[in-house]
Amino acid sequence: MKKESLFHQPGMPYSKAVKSNGFLFVSGNVAVDPVTGAKGEGDIKDQTRLILNNLKTLVEESGSSFDDVVKVNLYLTNIKDFSRMNEVYKEFFPEFPPARTTVGVSELSSPVYIVEIDLIAAL
Repeated sequence: MKKESLFHQPGMPYSKAVKSNGFLFVSGNVAVDPVTGAKGEGDIKDQTRLILNNLKTLVEESGSSFDDVVKVNLYLTNIKDFSRMNEVYKEFFPEFPPARTTVGVSELSSPVYIVEIDLIAAL
């Protein structure tokens, strides 16, 4: 099995993404603005949109596209945010959405984050 780590940051115990066997596996992402560095700002819609835009950029930089996403996992700190998160999610996957799991969790890596998203895309 060939495996290629992408966007690895020295000192971090994980890769942002890994290419293996024709797939791109992307680690969980939280709401961090890539320009300002601001973390966890906004409501569920704001954070979902920011994360999905960041993931879209990462997937495209890896040689794939959101049309090739086959699986998404979402983690919400408040499951009552499900419908509002879904409104934004549908903007990114309007037709033929990928398989998806949504899980309610008690907390993420910091209290400012209310959603985390990871995905798998075909290359």
